[in-house]
Amino acid sequence: MITLEGLNETHRIPVMAIYNHYVEHTHAAYPEQRVDESYFDRFLENARSLCGYAVLDANGSVIGFCQLKPHHPLSTFSGTVEITYFLAKEVTGQGIGTMVLERLTQEAKALGKRVLLASISADNQPSLRFHAKNGFVECGRFRAIGFKHGAFFDIVYMQKFI
Repeated sequence: MITLEGLNETHRIPVMAIYNHYVEHTHAAYPEQRVDESYFDRFLENARSLCGYAVLDANGSVIGFCQLKPHHPLSTFSGTVEITYFLAKEVTGQGIGTMVLERLTQEAKALGKRVLLASISADNQPSLRFHAKNGFVECGRFRAIGFKHGAFFDIVYMQKFI
């Protein structure tokens, strides 16, 4: 059984291992190079201000994490949040992402939010398909604004009204 547990200090090392996999091997996580464990403090800050969870397998091992984060610091945009989630490569495609997205959507609604945004590398076709299947629509594309692993890449913004 998969469970979600409030993101906390005990999750630092496994969460950063999962995140750094995507940093090193994909355009899905935007840092150019592996980040150190202090980067986890950003995730904790978002968890404290909105919400964030570690995704645990039946044995209690961290297999992913998710969070809501503010889209913009101005109150004008307070009804909009960005979603972030990363799952260990070996557990993708098993319905866990759908469960996580449903939980983040419930949390956003409970917080009075009305729009979810997802920032996705255009190279990440599985994520683009997943979000489209779950009611997100493309609302913007920034062409060749990222450069990583020797190549430029686009960022696609998708949104969902909740």
